[in-house]
Amino acid sequence: MLTYVVAATFRRTFRRPAKLHRIAAIAVHTSPLDQPGTGDAGGLNTYVVETSKRLGDAGVEVEIFTRATSSDLPPIVTMAPGVRVHHVLAGPYEGLGKDDLPAQLCAFTHGVLSAEAARDPHHYQLVHSHYWLSGQVGWLAAERWGVPLVHTAHTLAKVKNAALADGDRPEPKARLLGEEQVVSAANRLVANTADEARSLVEGYAADPAKVDVVLPGVDTSVFVPVSARRREADRVAYGLEPEQVAIAFVGRIQPLKAPDVLVRAVAEMVAGDPSLRTTLVALICGGPSGSGLDSPDGLARLAAELDVGDLVRFVDPRPPVELAGLYRAADLVAVPSHNESFGLVALEAQACGTPVVAAAVGGLVTAVQDGISGLLVDGHDPRQWATALAGLVADRPRRVGYGIGAVTHARQFGWDRTVRGLLASYRAASGLEVAADLAHA
Repeated sequence: MLTYVVAATFRRTFRRPAKLHRIAAIAVHTSPLDQPGTGDAGGLNTYVVETSKRLGDAGVEVEIFTRATSSDLPPIVTMAPGVRVHHVLAGPYEGLGKDDLPAQLCAFTHGVLSAEAARDPHHYQLVHSHYWLSGQVGWLAAERWGVPLVHTAHTLAKVKNAALADGDRPEPKARLLGEEQVVSAANRLVANTADEARSLVEGYAADPAKVDVVLPGVDTSVFVPVSARRREADRVAYGLEPEQVAIAFVGRIQPLKAPDVLVRAVAEMVAGDPSLRTTLVALICGGPSGSGLDSPDGLARLAAELDVGDLVRFVDPRPPVELAGLYRAADLVAVPSHNESFGLVALEAQACGTPVVAAAVGGLVTAVQDGISGLLVDGHDPRQWATALAGLVADRPRRVGYGIGAVTHARQFGWDRTVRGLLASYRAASGLEVAADLAHA
């Protein structure tokens, strides 16, 4: 872990330009170029990609630093106009999980500082770190460069440990301490929801005056409802018959995301109504991650043990355009996570017109409008989930109504709105005006 008490000694004191035109974004453990749903890639990746692209459009260049995971990766990749990704050498390319990365933070920080050292003073005017590992690097970089640090936690260890799935490993004390240090050091903290802001204040003693609530968004040019004919084509692509009712899960296969709750709920539904065996399908889209890597075929084995292996289909992670087709092919999307800082999957599904049944935890309470765009379920008891899902499976008019409400609800969230919030946070941290007028749109 990086604890540099003397970092402030090396601050630069050059005159700064009046406008914010370039930031350094730190995403140590997962690259914005990675496919969400694989390894450690997920909502954080989507968030960094979508906000960075729009910051670039607003005239704020974004240089993203992430760990190199292959020798085939070029040192720098242009991801979008005004957005570049730096692949930093830190440790072996493969075989490192998030738990192994604290030992590589010094090497990673050296790579970040070296990149800046080759530039003119104040090349970067602000650091935005994503996740606590990045916060540790961003803390030192911001001190070294004499610029503000804005931090987005994305998940918090204390919140996660308070709602662990059975058999999941608690987050280590080193992460708890690391998060506390970053919360204390950051000039501004960006929380995804008011609930997360409360967790920062109550669990980490964050100063409420420096916490900004900025809701994530959804790309409504990709995740859109379509005509009945187009939706039927989406269903055919996933091998679904007209009479079948499909419930989709999208996300990393790990205890935190709780795909087992859906599998167990399907077994309960079939036990309660055997006729569902001929119509019910569960689509599981994602790859093993985190503690799920301990038993990568565990979900398939669970489905077989519960005698619903024939009802559960596994789908590899998909890029956004194909993922939108999966959401539209499904009649319902289940998000049974034990914790979510927001829940982008829920928002993407709703934007496609598909109702969501989600756990009433964290940001999902904001992402899903209970009784309007879907349902929120208290707890993770498969019987409760079976009741909620079976009620909607049997009630097509209600599903249709929720689908209409889902589109309306999702349209309140857009990445442009998110970026306006980020720019306001950047202004508060730096005192600099932004380079374009997106913040006033």
